[in-house]
Amino acid sequence: MMAVVDPTLELERELHEAGAAWVVGCDEVGRGAIAGPVAVGVSAVLAPCADIPAGLRDSKMLSEKRREELYPHAISWSHASAVGLADSDEVDRLGIVKALGLAGRRALVQLHEAGVRILDSVVVLDGSHDWLTPALTSAPRVLTRVKADRDCGSVAAASVIAKVHRDRMMIAFDETHPGYGWTGNKGYGSAAHYEALEALGPSPLHRLTWLH
Repeated sequence: MMAVVDPTLELERELHEAGAAWVVGCDEVGRGAIAGPVAVGVSAVLAPCADIPAGLRDSKMLSEKRREELYPHAISWSHASAVGLADSDEVDRLGIVKALGLAGRRALVQLHEAGVRILDSVVVLDGSHDWLTPALTSAPRVLTRVKADRDCGSVAAASVIAKVHRDRMMIAFDETHPGYGWTGNKGYGSAAHYEALEALGPSPLHRLTWLH
């Protein structure tokens, strides 16, 4: 059984000590879904960072119930947080990488409006590919880090914030676009979801270019 790894603030504190006014954790959810938006969460922290809320981890390591419980703590722990979205039509028109960049830009704009000095920040981006910088006209330093959602507190917070935000959206779509099982699949391609597609055809939420 794989050992559970708790995130730390080691990287955030190193970046603050090196001169970053803000450290912004950044993570995406919904990239592999066949329906619904892609969401990019951001969690901005100033020095000194308060201790990470107990139990906060990468959203993929938490049950849906536990994510809901931790969501308000992740928001209140962050000095500022936001979720940017790119909808299914934008994913179809732009492709997933550019849609991620668009969602990330929208999230950073929200942080800017909340008073975060984006250009004085370092963004810690989960993964090895910087899909964010090409979407920005004036870009902060972006530091990619594999497993940052597991290892870095700010990115774990961003992961939970984005996941709960997007999941709540998908659950609400059960009322406006029923029959696809959004409450269970959240837009991902489960067997029951594909069966619903066969019976009902695609909804306005589906990424049509992903269904061929």
